[in-house]
Amino acid sequence: MICTHFLPAELLMRERNRGRIDYPVWLQITDYDLHNMWLIPGMEGYLAATEEVAFRLQSRGIPPECIQVTGIPVMPAFSEPDVPELTRNTCAAALGLDPAWPVLLMASGGAGVGDLPSMVKRVLALGGEGNFQVIAVAGRNVEAHGKLEALARRHPGRVVAIGFTNEMHKLMAAADLVVTKPGGLTVSECLALGKPMLLISPIPGQEEHNAGFLMEEGAAWLAYDAIGLDYKVARLMADPAKLANMAARAVLQHVLPRQTA
Repeated sequence: MICTHFLPAELLMRERNRGRIDYPVWLQITDYDLHNMWLIPGMEGYLAATEEVAFRLQSRGIPPECIQVTGIPVMPAFSEPDVPELTRNTCAAALGLDPAWPVLLMASGGAGVGDLPSMVKRVLALGGEGNFQVIAVAGRNVEAHGKLEALARRHPGRVVAIGFTNEMHKLMAAADLVVTKPGGLTVSECLALGKPMLLISPIPGQEEHNAGFLMEEGAAWLAYDAIGLDYKVARLMADPAKLANMAARAVLQHVLPRQTA
């Protein structure tokens, strides 16, 4: 059994300790750092996101033979960037966007940066009309989706408003830059598709550490507040060479590291 979150792993180990199950349990660490809640006594082994996470596991007393460095797994759709249906231009055109213009995907908002509709409204004002196009994903937030649709009507051809979707891989594929919170799985999907990131509103702890890892490796920038978001969106979207370099760094981080055992 492989768990991708520490809570079910902890529950399974409780059942194992009570003799109710007898199969081994592995834990896939889905952050780019190690925090205490990932450390559960009695695990058969750990699947680590990076060599550093493996090093940290060993420093906490986990034997090397119980650690495999695998990266963070993503759904197959995010691992097929060369499939014709997933090319950047094909996905952009399918959304009604002009593939000749840069595309910004904005997938979330949070405290310190602002709600998604206000974020989109601000970035639309950067550089005037026609500077770049925006895909804005509100998820299950019906109110935000309605406001985004109103923005799309006011900016025809420049904004695509999306609610809940099962095709995030296609939205990411269409983008030249992804604005997102640095959750472990979301950023791994971006890495798999080779997408540079502008990170916002990291949760203290693991998301801050995820952001630090991505910035160290050159795949992402971090916006600390709304002003920083505006500045960095404008700067990055005006610098295709920088985005291309960040995209190349993202691809390198998705290549699975060597195994430790």
